[in-house]
Amino acid sequence: MTAQHAKAAAAHAVCSEIESGMTLGLGTGSTAAIAIEALGVRIQQEGLQIRGVATSFAAERLARAAGITLVDLEVAPRLDLAFDGADEVDPSLNLIKGRGAAQTREKIVANAADRFIVLIDESKQVARLGQQMPVPVEVVPMAVGPVSNLLRSCGAEPNLRMGAKKDGPVVTDQGLWIIDATFESGIEDADTVAQKITHEPGVLEHGLFIGLATEVLVGKLDGTVSRQLRPVP
Repeated sequence: MTAQHAKAAAAHAVCSEIESGMTLGLGTGSTAAIAIEALGVRIQQEGLQIRGVATSFAAERLARAAGITLVDLEVAPRLDLAFDGADEVDPSLNLIKGRGAAQTREKIVANAADRFIVLIDESKQVARLGQQMPVPVEVVPMAVGPVSNLLRSCGAEPNLRMGAKKDGPVVTDQGLWIIDATFESGIEDADTVAQKITHEPGVLEHGLFIGLATEVLVGKLDGTVSRQLRPVP
């Protein structure tokens, strides 16, 4: 089996926990997409009745195609459950997210959920955040220079994310730019780094998700799924 099968196992596991009447946070990315499509099958076959708050335009399109009723956080300020993927997960269930440039909406939705379930395969588990993936930082364009200097002071190498099939930077759903902060040896103190980035003028949001995940479903190559709960402080 492949990593895609492992992701699918985690996605289907979270779908089995969803009941009629729930309002959900719908994540962005390949694993969340599998879960959204699986919910569409349940809607057709079982008459499942759910509402969803999407974390990106892409997730909105998938949800509509699946037959999920979309609402916003003004209508549903608290969510029963949100699910999403992650780029990295450490032993304390802190995350790096944002390869899809949707980290701002993803964090808002995760914070509004009673349960935030992260769906990954085993390759996303790391001993320390930043070992494999950069931290995306969403910025106002005029702040790219100052924010880059801050990231360097935190031990990162900042790079403005450029469009693969267009000229110029990647533009987020909020109309802003993304700086990818690469930490060569990982982040020694992710909580401190997250706070420093958050308080820098010109930063809208970043991809360090500290203390938000309530549980992680880890899909494995043999098709099984393990569950990890956030450690009790």
